[in-house]
Amino acid sequence: MQENSSDKSGETEAIILIKATPVIGTKHGETVCCAGVDLYGNWLRMYPVSFRVLDEGKKFKRWDRVKFRWRRPSEDARRESRHVDSQSLEIVGRMKAGEKARFLDQLIVTSLNKQFEGGRSLALLKPEILDFKIEKKSAEALAEEQAKIDLFHEQGDMFIPRPAIPQRACPFSFKYRYRTDDGLRLGTCQDWETEATFFKWRREYGEVGALQHMKTQFGDVLPERGLYFAMGTHSRWQETWLINGLVQLKQSAQASLL
Repeated sequence: MQENSSDKSGETEAIILIKATPVIGTKHGETVCCAGVDLYGNWLRMYPVSFRVLDEGKKFKRWDRVKFRWRRPSEDARRESRHVDSQSLEIVGRMKAGEKARFLDQLIVTSLNKQFEGGRSLALLKPEILDFKIEKKSAEALAEEQAKIDLFHEQGDMFIPRPAIPQRACPFSFKYRYRTDDGLRLGTCQDWETEATFFKWRREYGEVGALQHMKTQFGDVLPERGLYFAMGTHSRWQETWLINGLVQLKQSAQASLL
């Protein structure tokens, strides 16, 4: 059943499109901000989800169709936001490769300003990608991030599975400079897979080699194949849009999230 805008709680199904980088918060601990689209084409922001305390059968991936109970959060007025009952999460299917492009086509936009003016805080953006930038974090920012990670791991419970948060803070930020109908923008990529790819390639090629591979793959190869941004607004600065996920629409017309 389709939600009514006045509903305070309910149960729904959604196709998962976004899994942002895990973060450490004072209220919920280690969580991942996820988002998907329900069966009626409506975006839903799912929060908080702590993957390491979910049963193995509940740890969904992108393109999984999940069912869950939700309520509207009191601290987040964005209309797509849903406070998820993690214990109710259930994977009930997975979208077929041949269905992805048509499913995404209904979501693609070229202006973030129009989305914001329409009261929306999630969007699938078709950008003109101008540059992929890799910026080294300052020593102060890296130390502050590492301190939070160290404290989190020190407080870990031996009976809870290993955290998704890595042991080491990522020393680099990965950004895109791009153009929309609204003009030029610069955004940091918050996608979980981007940092995970850097750490994987650093183990394989060393730091210099990993950065070279990142620049080629994310700066040249993916944009040439057709790269779209899954965008979301910041919870506190709601006019600020973040790149929460990367979506590749292949020339074969089959879509895949990285």
